Amino acid sequence: MIYLDDGHIRQMGLDWPELAETIRKTALLHGTEEIAQPLKPYLRFRDPANRIIAMPAFVGGDVEACGIKWIASYPGNLGRGLPRAHSALVLNDPATGEPIAFIKGALISALRTAAVSAVMLDAWLKRRGAASFSAGIVGFGPIGRTHLSMLASLFGDRLDQVRLCDLRGVEESAIEDGLRDRTKIVSGWREAYAESDVFLTCTTVGDGYIDLPPRPGTLLLNVSLRDYVEDCVKHLTAAVVDDWTEVCRENTVIERLHLHHGWTRERSVSLKEVLASNGLDRLPPDEPVFFNPMGMAAFDIAAASYYRNKALAMGIGIHL
Repeated sequence: MIYLDDGHIRQMGLDWPELAETIRKTALLHGTEEIAQPLKPYLRFRDPANRIIAMPAFVGGDVEACGIKWIASYPGNLGRGLPRAHSALVLNDPATGEPIAFIKGALISALRTAAVSAVMLDAWLKRRGAASFSAGIVGFGPIGRTHLSMLASLFGDRLDQVRLCDLRGVEESAIEDGLRDRTKIVSGWREAYAESDVFLTCTTVGDGYIDLPPRPGTLLLNVSLRDYVEDCVKHLTAAVVDDWTEVCRENTVIERLHLHHGWTRERSVSLKEVLASNGLDRLPPDEPVFFNPMGMAAFDIAAASYYRNKALAMGIGIHL
């Protein structure tokens, strides 16, 4: 078995095109026999703000891997000077069940999350046909910083400006060198929201605070899932989701739209439909695209398999 941690992942380097392509291929397998992923359970005890999530999955196709991610989210850790999220990931041999990899650290989860956003953003840009765009990011912790890295790598030549804000402040040293002259630190979400073509929420909030309707033609990458007050998005034709069953739970804005405004699965467009059958064409041309990715376990297993294979090829990691 090979052991990898965040340091090993960084040592291998971040090849965003390869990682995004791995996620795109996995998304296209969704709903087939090449993907198996039971509804992930949430373990809670004592403090209800904390949770540990089990995410098992099998991915066939070019990946051919199975395993489980076990990820803890403790928001109070930030006040203790600790990371909010801690993650462990085990890969098994699909043929024998033998454990073949153990990956510790939250970096791979952040990379997977940003790669899913990249796949959605690429599809949106192709439909929009625009040469350039501006972006706003609310929340500049590990997820926000990883998304900025993804934007710089994959879309840097098309990115006009980035607006960043975080209640804890923005660490300027974390801004990508190639984007420093195009990055503006703003005081609150409203400025980023009003001026950005692509708006990303990368926070840890539990309740909605965004109470203004989105501008026509924008892409809302609702990565943290709970930032919107449902009244400001309830008029939209549909939401784009990775998996409706997963995302319509745990007090997400999608679940609130379902409970309070009657939204059902039919009011959604899957990421697979976006990629395979021009699913965005179901939406009016100028309507904001509202993407809510709960995070499929299949994406984590595919990303983990990608890094395991890369580590074996490069001779990186610890063999146990």
